[in-house]
Amino acid sequence: MTDSKISKKVFDFLEELSKNNHKDWFEKNKTTFKAHETEVKSFLSNVKERLEQHDDIEKMKLFRIYRDVRFSKDKTPYKTHFAGSFSRLGAHLRGGYYIHLQPGGSFLATGFWAPNKDDLFRIRKELEMDASDFRKVISDPDFTKIWGQLQGDAVKTAPKGFDKEHSDIDLIKNKQFIFVRKFTDKEVLSPNFVDEVDKSYQAIRPYFDLMSDILTTNLNGESTLK
Repeated sequence: MTDSKISKKVFDFLEELSKNNHKDWFEKNKTTFKAHETEVKSFLSNVKERLEQHDDIEKMKLFRIYRDVRFSKDKTPYKTHFAGSFSRLGAHLRGGYYIHLQPGGSFLATGFWAPNKDDLFRIRKELEMDASDFRKVISDPDFTKIWGQLQGDAVKTAPKGFDKEHSDIDLIKNKQFIFVRKFTDKEVLSPNFVDEVDKSYQAIRPYFDLMSDILTTNLNGESTLK
């Protein structure tokens, strides 16, 4: 297993980029950027190796530094962070892992950012029928110590076809089902950060296992996988 960490030079570069977010500066410092990108990729590879000890990972992705400014009021051409994701293998393993590295704004995120229409309806129907298992998983003290409370966008009132007076409407209203863990710069730059990342990702597994079971079965508990 490789050993790597995030160096302070990576954050120093990102801070300089935030002050000089234009093509001329970036092109002059592209060699430095490439070196830091390689360092981050090595760190992500380490995370992936650890993940593969307890989960099946299909692929790792390091996101590009270049921003898509076509539909944005902010026309700065470069992101001021590094980010990566890890996709789980197969239709039977749901959920995803994300890592965001930015001076003053680093975090991990996991869960379901944009469930498609069918998946969102299936989750809501499960919660409508019985949300006890869901609440048990997300309220476990060992889980909340690391991941805190469920986050994500929600509709203002009950979704169409659901009772606004339902006892679990607070969950049913959600459009996203995600968890976020924030880190200070000191924590990110410490030698044991990769251990904290892996510990966090391990802790989310009961939630992933439950959601995978929900999203691969119908309301009768029968598999929907072909």
